[in-house]
Amino acid sequence: MPIVGAFDVHRSQLTFEYVDSETGEISQGRIAPADRPHLREWLKRFGDQDDLAFALEGCTGWRYVTEELRRIGADVHLAEPADTAALRGKKRRAKTDRTDTTHLRNHLQLGDLPESWIPPDNVLEARTLIRLYKDLLDERGAWHQRVHATLFHQGVPVPGSLTIGANRAKLEGAELSEASALAVSAGLRQIDRISEEMAPLHRSLGQLSRRQPGARALQDAHYGIGTITSVAIWAEMGDCARFANSNDAVRHTGLDVTVSSSADKRARGHLARQGPPVLRWALYEAAMCASRPSSPDHAYYLALRERRDGQLAAITIARKLARRCFHTLVELGDKALEAA
Repeated sequence: MPIVGAFDVHRSQLTFEYVDSETGEISQGRIAPADRPHLREWLKRFGDQDDLAFALEGCTGWRYVTEELRRIGADVHLAEPADTAALRGKKRRAKTDRTDTTHLRNHLQLGDLPESWIPPDNVLEARTLIRLYKDLLDERGAWHQRVHATLFHQGVPVPGSLTIGANRAKLEGAELSEASALAVSAGLRQIDRISEEMAPLHRSLGQLSRRQPGARALQDAHYGIGTITSVAIWAEMGDCARFANSNDAVRHTGLDVTVSSSADKRARGHLARQGPPVLRWALYEAAMCASRPSSPDHAYYLALRERRDGQLAAITIARKLARRCFHTLVELGDKALEAA
């Protein structure tokens, strides 16, 4: 690799450092502002050079940098932020953008850079869609809670979902103060607006879940996984071949339990929550279906709920689902990531 370098990505600038392995010359500097056109212009300096390798951390902004580097034929290495930081050891000096790029470049040359998986474009697009859908779902849920709280504070019987016309009809003639009526009216308009935004997304995700082999396999094989959650699990788990076993897949979800140990004492901790939040949400939603009598995990769910509680039972089922999904996607092989 004649040219080996690294980028430190920020919203305002890209700090770079690269070394010519043949001459030993090191070049450093910044690209500002940090956007695609300026990066593309900067990359022209390498001309027809086809032996390039660059590293950058998997933080916000890595996608466009990776795409532009690949466009000129560079070998891109996406560093795992936490593991890369751990390679520093104890902090002995101030951390700067320049030291970050040097750190990445050195470990890339040494060959011990902890790397993250770079998803193909179709997986990245699916992730963007499902995360947007989840954000809108959360926002709509927040407006539901605001409206319900206002109604309860006014002593009005609180109906169920306000996306259902019959429940809204129950609010007609409700005794509300002037300000509360205004708040409820505004909340209902926001719910309608968000629902309108979600409708085409729901259709697109439904089509993807039927046409994409990995998502369709998850939906067909596992009880509780539906059109939306199948896309979320497939996109966020990604290439399961990178996991050594199903335990690694569970760690990726963040549903594993941390353990604090000291001397001979070991105390159970909380969920790690280190993986993609959308993946945990999808697995938990699918696991809640185990409360239905038709679920194959229903007896196991009831036993856990009796011994502990319903939430812990659902989390345990979610971990089991993560393992099953891992095996399903591994068995599909390369077909699991094919574009729809």
